[in-house]
Amino acid sequence: MDWMRTRFDSAPDGTLAFVHQGRGTSYADLSRSIDACATALRTGGVQSGDTVLVVADYSPTVFAMLLALASLACTVVPMTRSSVVEVDDAVAISGQDHCVRFHADGVQWELETHHVPCPNDLLRQFRAGGRAGLVLFSSGSTGKPKGMLHDFGRVMDKFRVARTPVVAIPFLMLDHFGGINTLLAITASLGTVVTTENRAIATICEAIQNHRIDLLPTTPSFLTLLAASDLSQKYDLTSLKRITYGTETMPQATLDRIRSRFPDVELQQTYGLSEVGVLRSKSRADGSLWVQIGGAGFETQVRDDILWIRSEYRMVGYLNAPSGFDADGWFNTQDRVEVDGDYFRILGRVTDLINVGGQKVYPAEVEDVILTLPNITDVVVTGEPHALLGHIVVAKVVLAEPEEADALRLRIRKACQAKLSAFKVPAKVLLLEHDAYTVRFKKVLR
Repeated sequence: MDWMRTRFDSAPDGTLAFVHQGRGTSYADLSRSIDACATALRTGGVQSGDTVLVVADYSPTVFAMLLALASLACTVVPMTRSSVVEVDDAVAISGQDHCVRFHADGVQWELETHHVPCPNDLLRQFRAGGRAGLVLFSSGSTGKPKGMLHDFGRVMDKFRVARTPVVAIPFLMLDHFGGINTLLAITASLGTVVTTENRAIATICEAIQNHRIDLLPTTPSFLTLLAASDLSQKYDLTSLKRITYGTETMPQATLDRIRSRFPDVELQQTYGLSEVGVLRSKSRADGSLWVQIGGAGFETQVRDDILWIRSEYRMVGYLNAPSGFDADGWFNTQDRVEVDGDYFRILGRVTDLINVGGQKVYPAEVEDVILTLPNITDVVVTGEPHALLGHIVVAKVVLAEPEEADALRLRIRKACQAKLSAFKVPAKVLLLEHDAYTVRFKKVLR
């Protein structure tokens, strides 16, 4: 990470690396904080090769801690208080030598030493090589969470080429590859990271207004809720130049609404996986969901309509599962795609497809129709087991105002019948009395 420290030290005086809780931290401050964290860690007994959990949310001191641990060639396991995996489960997979717990202010922290033996040969071999590691976990939505080991230095190296600095909010969380990617991308180009107290729509809009945010990296679920609210009219969001979205399938209806609300903002679909990294992307200018993906260090291939990726920034491997790569280094993303020249259209994960009597239903195409209807602010389409058909389509909707259930079901079914094949029409329509998304603003599919 020496190149990154050199870049931080080259920042003009006063260049802000972070704005946290209304206070600015310059790149000079950040460099001093990295050194202070490294000194405190060594004093506390942290050594090269140790595995260290960091339980925190975004702040300049937290970022300095991650880089300090990398400089000591430790293996870092970032966690939040709403992580997709419980701390005990994470430790059982990754092992542990120390834990750094940050207070809510993101400034004060304690170092706890608690040795849990390293449970697998892959991590032991990696630690012996004297490289900094990064362990992240899958959501476990389709089974037991998987621990993914990355070479932290290799993850950083993707950002050696500096780009235009931006002011951005790190929307995806610290324990998500996209969150780490956002932090590194912004700071490696000497941009400014603006933290927020939470990820509520009003909070994000207020931060955009107050700090003149250029870039908002977020999720389709967040944008669906933003499009259904009036907050884009209540706040001054004219500083936005680019909105990027990923981690789940974007409904065309949401994309159209956001384009209407933000006609002068570039909307960019992103694509990445924790196993291979985040690819460069370019959305087609026609306002569709077609996107080019790739960039230096990445190759793409389609086999039987499934996207495969080969990456120089791939993980070292799973800590508790067989390798996800074939003999030539290609990774099966499990994403079904359509291809049009150099462009892909991501249809959805194979695991999320609904099988109705042998016919395949993509949840996003049904959601897209339902989201165009009045009084519906969000929808999640899933499959429900059925004795004869295998599955039936179920639509779970969130309403802006109360509505008679039978009338709602009738108009949803009529709208879907007019635009979709009969087997795609929801057999059930349920009202959700809670949000259709997680704390990470991703749809609750199960």
